[in-house]
Amino acid sequence: MLALRSFFYMLLKFPVQLWVKCRIVADKVLETQQGNRNKPIFYIVRHQSASDLLTLQKACKKLNFPDPLETITIDGKTFQRTLCLEKPSQVLFSKGAIKGKAKEQGLALLALHKNNPQLDVQLIPANLVWGRKPTIEKNNANVGTILADQESPSWLRKFFIVLFLGRNTLVRFSQSLSLRYMADKHGTDDAIARKLLRVARFHFHRQKIAATGPRLMHRQQMFKALMKNPSIKKLIQDEVESKGQSEAVAKKHALKIMDEIAGDYRESMVRVGERVLHWLWNRLYQGIEVNNANTLRELADDGHEIIYVPCHRSHMDYLLLTYIIYQQGLVTPRIAAGINLNFWPAGPIFRKAGAFFIRRSFRGNRMYSTIFREYLGLLFERGYSVKYYSEGGRSRTGRLLDPKTGMLAMTIQSLLRGINRPLTLVPVYLGYEHVMEVGTYHKELSGSKKKNESVFGVFKAIKNLRNYGKGFVNFGTPININQFLTEQVPNWKDDIDAIDPQKPSWLTPSVNVLADQVMVAINKCAALNGVSLIALILLATKNKALSRQELIIQLDFFLAIQKQAPYSDELTLPEQNGEQLLNDAITLNKVTVDQDSFGDIISLSESAALEMRYYRNNILHAFMLPALVCRILEKNAKIAQQELEKQVQHILVLLKRDLFLWQSCDEISRQVSQVLATLASLNTAKQSKAGFWSLINENKTLSSINLLGECADETLQRLTIISILINRLSPINKNDFVEKVVAIAKRLTVLNSINAAEFIDKKTQMTLIDAMRDEGLIQTDEDGLLMANSTLDITRSYVTNLVDISVLQSILR
Repeated sequence: MLALRSFFYMLLKFPVQLWVKCRIVADKVLETQQGNRNKPIFYIVRHQSASDLLTLQKACKKLNFPDPLETITIDGKTFQRTLCLEKPSQVLFSKGAIKGKAKEQGLALLALHKNNPQLDVQLIPANLVWGRKPTIEKNNANVGTILADQESPSWLRKFFIVLFLGRNTLVRFSQSLSLRYMADKHGTDDAIARKLLRVARFHFHRQKIAATGPRLMHRQQMFKALMKNPSIKKLIQDEVESKGQSEAVAKKHALKIMDEIAGDYRESMVRVGERVLHWLWNRLYQGIEVNNANTLRELADDGHEIIYVPCHRSHMDYLLLTYIIYQQGLVTPRIAAGINLNFWPAGPIFRKAGAFFIRRSFRGNRMYSTIFREYLGLLFERGYSVKYYSEGGRSRTGRLLDPKTGMLAMTIQSLLRGINRPLTLVPVYLGYEHVMEVGTYHKELSGSKKKNESVFGVFKAIKNLRNYGKGFVNFGTPININQFLTEQVPNWKDDIDAIDPQKPSWLTPSVNVLADQVMVAINKCAALNGVSLIALILLATKNKALSRQELIIQLDFFLAIQKQAPYSDELTLPEQNGEQLLNDAITLNKVTVDQDSFGDIISLSESAALEMRYYRNNILHAFMLPALVCRILEKNAKIAQQELEKQVQHILVLLKRDLFLWQSCDEISRQVSQVLATLASLNTAKQSKAGFWSLINENKTLSSINLLGECADETLQRLTIISILINRLSPINKNDFVEKVVAIAKRLTVLNSINAAEFIDKKTQMTLIDAMRDEGLIQTDEDGLLMANSTLDITRSYVTNLVDISVLQSILR
């Protein structure tokens, strides 16, 4: 029998190798298996199918894992290396499951652990998903869907599955399970074996749903479901009564809005899009680096409703993040896209890829806002993952924008409809070494009118495709909205109303807190890259130029700071050293290279300096704390560590909202100690026996300390302007005060050649003013006018000591 099976597998091996193309997702298995090489390894799969096992063999060979078709002998007993939960039915169109021999094998293996205390078998779940097509509602199923049904398929069904879906197969290896742990913890009897197999079945089911998505509803089904929604039925009735129009007219208007909003998801479009994007990324980028993707799969396996909340740098974000999610073995999300992208031919394509469209403003349009809210709630209710941008639009400066809270508010209101599944936000940092819209952003910041997207813009973008360096996708720490609400509003479930969810008094303040947490979490998982680091360094120099050797030294110094005193555990750093990063930036034409008799000079032209500010702003927040430490050391001949920590804490508290920083005061103290220890190890600072810190090379004209400290200069200047001006002009109306602050900022941009839109932006100035009010440094009198508090004197003394004397004199004059 075994010989016959081996012969059968040998016959099938070539067509499977030729026809089947599998994507492998290995979770953390690759790392953990390095330490398990000497332990017996077994696999558990769902179906005892030749095509499944041969495809698994193909995947294992790529990962250098043991062959799943081999036998393995333990303590004199021989076992098949792969445990199969079910056998295929012998009846052509039967869907009945036949149990495999997994339970008997599992019991035998557990029994060996009882007799051999040294034995530790590692059981790796391996799930094969043929195709990524979601299950279709019964009334929309076609012949192909029926034939390709993967639930306990017969050999004929399996033939069609491999034929139609073999080129799009997913093989997912999960974290190995130690049978030694199971035997010691739970025993080795029949009940444990049954429970283990039951858990495995449920595990495979969860993974299949995560990969293909829940049962698919087509647009017309969604429209029917929405029209039956109690909130929308009530809305239509109110429209009829208030406007005196017929019910048919009101329903027609509602359907028109639904048609404008709703996506039209087609798995075939996603599959085609993946192939096109794979070609596009290989042409555009030298690689896409992805970090912490395991978190997504864990959430999906645990049944969470995933809501991706990325930062927004470029129109590429829509494509890149969706592509990466699909590559990670998960179903692509439904994407909230701006209505400006609903132009031909992009609009219909985006809809079929899962996009739904949202207007820039809902204000004054009750019908639109209600329908959109209920559509979003329906997506959550059906289990579809969703992606939206909390910033609302693309950042033109490279900094995170203040979050727009509308989508988050509607997300929480969906919970108030009584959705049982946990809703979890996943912050995503998207970074690029080149953003193709940067030139357009500068024109818009300079006053040019924003151009509407069109098909001609698409053709122009395709024509200009070139090497864009690397892209970065970092997934941050998830935020469970259910848990967040329980912490913020313990009795929030009292407001659940499945028919007509209201807007409780706690909603707005809670949403504001949640929105800030999302932005902080995005910045926390930032990705440093060569272009952003070079931008940070060169823009900190007086003439935006350094010798090649000096720039390499500074790059290595800035990298050392983040390696030894990281902004956060989630921050990712490039693997290359300073010289390699510089060579890559030169290849990307980000810098100008001139030569003289002493060697190369790396500089930024005027236009390049404008562009590089964008990339600098992507990572400025990560270097603000070490920059302040360096600036304080530079401006003080010696200073006690406690006083240094106090000053850094005082200033960073004011910058938390401006830069979306995450550190608490205790965390700031810890990081200051890390930075000082790093500076000491790099021989740039020292601590005396009395505990005072000072610079070793304080007279050096261009030192690493000076350059890093300069990164905080513009921020310190803005704080100085506000702290000096409020003391002179109070009491003063808030709007008038902001105008005065902006006027002086504009003057400084001319005097100090600062060409930064954020330096003179009213919103950024307002953020700092509000931070000072929150900290009690600025107060409001009975007439609502701003006044300086006496505690502002401390802030003013700190920041005025840290800015250049010439800048301070310009402000004072």
